[in-house]
Amino acid sequence: MALEDFDGATAYSFSVEIDGIALTHISEISGLKIEHDVIELKMNEAKKGKYVIRKMPGRPKAGEFTVTRHFHANDSFKDWMDKVGLGQVKNSRKNGFVNLLDTEGNALKRFAFTNGMAQSLELSGLKAGSTEPITEKLVITHEGMEMTN
Repeated sequence: MALEDFDGATAYSFSVEIDGIALTHISEISGLKIEHDVIELKMNEAKKGKYVIRKMPGRPKAGEFTVTRHFHANDSFKDWMDKVGLGQVKNSRKNGFVNLLDTEGNALKRFAFTNGMAQSLELSGLKAGSTEPITEKLVITHEGMEMTN
């Protein structure tokens, strides 16, 4: 069921696909951002000679976002990092989507990223006596992102 005009999307309904494979155990996505350079033109007006700054849209910027999931037996994040570390450029670049979902699991919007590459992998802090689950954070850098329906 699509959202009504007065309904808002919830932050807990999302999914992630990388190269057509759905990631599981995802607890958080952060840093989704679409950004462009801004070109600043500094000039004097012809009639009054007044100093003016004009801004124009520039090129799209590359970016990065972070995927956090509960640590488990699946080594897909580590394997991706290994491919990057070995310089396997073709196997290191992946395309994918972050899907924003409605309450029934239907996609509302998709953040599509191109040529994503694993940049860093971090485990959560380990602490004696803690009852929190271990998480792993994968930072994915990409060459472009766009929002689609």
